[in-house]
Amino acid sequence: MVDSFGFVVFLVLVALVFDFLNGFHDSANAISTVVSTRVLSPRRAVLWAAFFEFSAVFFVGVQVANTIGTGIIRPDIIDNILILAALGGAIIWNIITWYFGLPSSSSHALIGGLIGAGVVKGGTGVLVWGGITKTTLFIVLSPTIGLALGLALMIIVLNLSRRSNVTRSQKIFRKLQLLSCAVYSMGHGTNDAQKTMGIIAMILYSKGYLGAHFYIPLWVIISCYTVISLGIMSGGWRIVKTMGSKITKLQPLGGFCAETAAAIAIIGASLGGIPVSTTHTITGAIVGVGASKRWTAVRWGVAGNIVWAWVLTIPAAAVMSSLLYIVCAAVFN
Repeated sequence: MVDSFGFVVFLVLVALVFDFLNGFHDSANAISTVVSTRVLSPRRAVLWAAFFEFSAVFFVGVQVANTIGTGIIRPDIIDNILILAALGGAIIWNIITWYFGLPSSSSHALIGGLIGAGVVKGGTGVLVWGGITKTTLFIVLSPTIGLALGLALMIIVLNLSRRSNVTRSQKIFRKLQLLSCAVYSMGHGTNDAQKTMGIIAMILYSKGYLGAHFYIPLWVIISCYTVISLGIMSGGWRIVKTMGSKITKLQPLGGFCAETAAAIAIIGASLGGIPVSTTHTITGAIVGVGASKRWTAVRWGVAGNIVWAWVLTIPAAAVMSSLLYIVCAAVFN
């Protein structure tokens, strides 16, 4: 049963469920700033973000998908039970963090799921340390880059608009924030949608459906972009509040700078094939924008809780997936 074509179809559907939850969970990343500044209503914001999320399919290749597919654990040890356990661990962690309103990383939950299930099956020798090191390094680098870019952009924009009155400035940046939200959503799509592509391609490759060479089929690309866009449209409203108002109070100018900074960092990482956390990046950018006003403008207690969720994501998802692998292996073998 576990090696049947029907079970492969089931796994692909589970991967698409993760993809949907990724969009649902990360909807806050894409729309929190534009909603909190009241540039768009929540309903219009998710539609706007979902449209540009899907449009990313036309602009970037599949470098991140290839990293997930071959750069975390060795492809030769992949089997259906391992994939099921990895996806299960990531999905459970996403639901837990959504419930508590914590903007954790779906990407790192998936990577933790692969690591946990992989180690239980084949030991630490199955891990591809180059890909894991690059990914974990960006747990620190992606929010730091986001923070630095957010701070720098905010300072530059404030200086450029210092002779403009508040009313005129707000009017201009309300329009510009529509653009920055669109670019950020595209950036999110270029990175996060590709992670599920990599998982589905792993499933197909492990069963010989891709032939001798690993690649990402076109139908997988279209399916993943479609499903994650539907997840964005559904909106994870618990996290919107945390991202949009609890870290720091945003105005349209600050929202524009945060989204632009995060988009630059994420698109750059996607072009380099690095599966970064879009959550970490936008959070860092929002903190940078808040810190440009004054240090106390950032609610550091809230930011600290978010950082703890970041630190725990990979090991927590790894533990959950390893337990799921043990259970699934006992049931199906």
